[in-house]
Amino acid sequence: MDAEFYMREALALAREAAEAGETPVGAVVVDGKGALLGRGRNRTEELDATCHAETEAIRDAARHLGFWRLDGCSLFVTMEPCPMCAGAVYNARLKAVYYGAPDPRAGACGGLFNLFMEPLDRPVRVYGGILADECRQVLADFFAARRRAHQRVNII
Repeated sequence: MDAEFYMREALALAREAAEAGETPVGAVVVDGKGALLGRGRNRTEELDATCHAETEAIRDAARHLGFWRLDGCSLFVTMEPCPMCAGAVYNARLKAVYYGAPDPRAGACGGLFNLFMEPLDRPVRVYGGILADECRQVLADFFAARRRAHQRVNII
């Protein structure tokens, strides 16, 4: 499986999220044969707090398959999943998560903690650091632009 190819697909969705004013995270779900089944980008500002890129991609893949169990599928996401998204990965029965940028403040795949190191009845493999610099840069650019836009200029 070409992890960088799928991460670039997720990065395109992250950039789309940034253009929409959302935190730039993108995700795709891929089956065991390499077919892209689901796409997602953050939509929390547009919809609600549960509309992270991962949950959007999982929902899209489930719609594509007509079934919620994504056995044998993998998730590629530009930022390490949070606890909610790691739980969704587990519940959707994905076999693996590939992420780009780590999230030391809220990551649930090794950043803050690793849900998948717990004694779960279904293993989920985790691979981090896929195009990490590029994924991190998309986030950094987005937040730098937001900070610049919110700075006030005082002219005396």
